[in-house]
Amino acid sequence: MAGSERMIRIVDLHKSFGDNHVLRGVDLEVDRGESMVVIGGSGSGKSVLIKHIIGLLRPDKGHVFIDGLDITTLRERELYEVRKRFGMLFQGAALFDSMTVWENVAFALLRHRRLPPEEARRIASEKLRLVGLAGVEDLMPSELSGGMRKRVGLARAIAHDPEVVLYDEPTTGVDPIMADAINDLIIELRERLQVTSIAITHDMKSAYKIADRIAMLYEGRIIEVGTPEQIRKTSNPVVRQFITGSAVGPIKIEGVTR
Repeated sequence: MAGSERMIRIVDLHKSFGDNHVLRGVDLEVDRGESMVVIGGSGSGKSVLIKHIIGLLRPDKGHVFIDGLDITTLRERELYEVRKRFGMLFQGAALFDSMTVWENVAFALLRHRRLPPEEARRIASEKLRLVGLAGVEDLMPSELSGGMRKRVGLARAIAHDPEVVLYDEPTTGVDPIMADAINDLIIELRERLQVTSIAITHDMKSAYKIADRIAMLYEGRIIEVGTPEQIRKTSNPVVRQFITGSAVGPIKIEGVTR
């Protein structure tokens, strides 16, 4: 479990796209070494929040502090340096189909760090072993199963030894057994690499398993934060409806009238 030192602090974050006010004053703190899971329905702003954390979006109002540094005030070149501290597993793994597995994993090492190919391949092989994929370096993404693609994406996320790893719906698109294996892998990597983790998901089984704390994003704000056990026992009707998957409750279901 994490200590008390804050790695990420989000303060009164607002973001609109035209008339759509997605984030309406998000406040959230993540400790160094902690695994925070942000839950919420489709379109609730989870991905928008993640993009603010790594500086891909600028807020209309509010601040994002990374290790005490307010990244909302930084220029693009300075943001680029901050992003080097992050790794990210994208929802669909986002592999380059024209590259081999090891080239995908080593992409940032080759493109940004300018490592020699033999050194980059060595590191890629090491990270692939960490995610249980030894010996697949020369395969193409089209030769991999969905679960294998996810694990290659995870190897790429940790290739440059980041301090923070972000997971965008890590168990989406794989079967329940592979989803559980990915959850175990996320836990193992966090413990082995001592990284801070933030995952966004609507998969409550995954959230309960990998989280130190869970935060619920609803109508543009974080409405509750707690340990998995506290979230299970919540009396908040919105959170209860979401975690139980009930169609009946205060959360409006688009296109459904009663």
